[in-house]
Amino acid sequence: MIAERSGMRKRAQIAVATVSGKAYYKLVNELKNRNILFLSLVPGDPIPPWIKVVITTEKERSLIEHDRVLTYDAEADPSSVVGEALRISMSKEIYEELVIGIDPGKTFGVAVLADGRILKTSEGLTMEKTIEMVLDELKNNPSKNKIIRVGRGVPEIAEKIVKRLERVLPKKVSIEMVDEGGTSTLKNAGSKRKLSDSEAAVRIASKKGEPT
Repeated sequence: MIAERSGMRKRAQIAVATVSGKAYYKLVNELKNRNILFLSLVPGDPIPPWIKVVITTEKERSLIEHDRVLTYDAEADPSSVVGEALRISMSKEIYEELVIGIDPGKTFGVAVLADGRILKTSEGLTMEKTIEMVLDELKNNPSKNKIIRVGRGVPEIAEKIVKRLERVLPKKVSIEMVDEGGTSTLKNAGSKRKLSDSEAAVRIASKKGEPT
């Protein structure tokens, strides 16, 4: 949901201030995909005091009067600048712990958690896209401790991606194998619901595993 309705504005700590249609479209899609509340502004508009960071373009930077301003190139992937804005909105220069959960299978689910907060989820990924996402998220979210947790529900696939990750990840990144018991279904009022791959990945990320 967008924090543009009255009564919700104080919950939004990130503002997007641009008249560039392309930049706005890409930034808003990324923010919505992450379920991050934000405020839309036109450069030059007064900025509410509860906004902690403003995203704009380089051409419009001079029109923004705020202590924390991030500039975005509309030709670039917006995930990096949105990740940085989210970190600033949490008043963190660096996260204490970044955990990425992976639910392997025919397709993969991935969840990125920073200091216990869900930053991003994705599903329907191939193994290649999963590894690419892991590397991007590690680069875009500075943290003191970095952990990758892989569900072992499909052992042969889990072992394969772990071996692939071990070849490309920096040595300071830990990899854990997680028992998927309780991560694939949700019990509610006596009934069970199968979780999506991304929901399962969140649970995997939240569950301590065994170091590889």
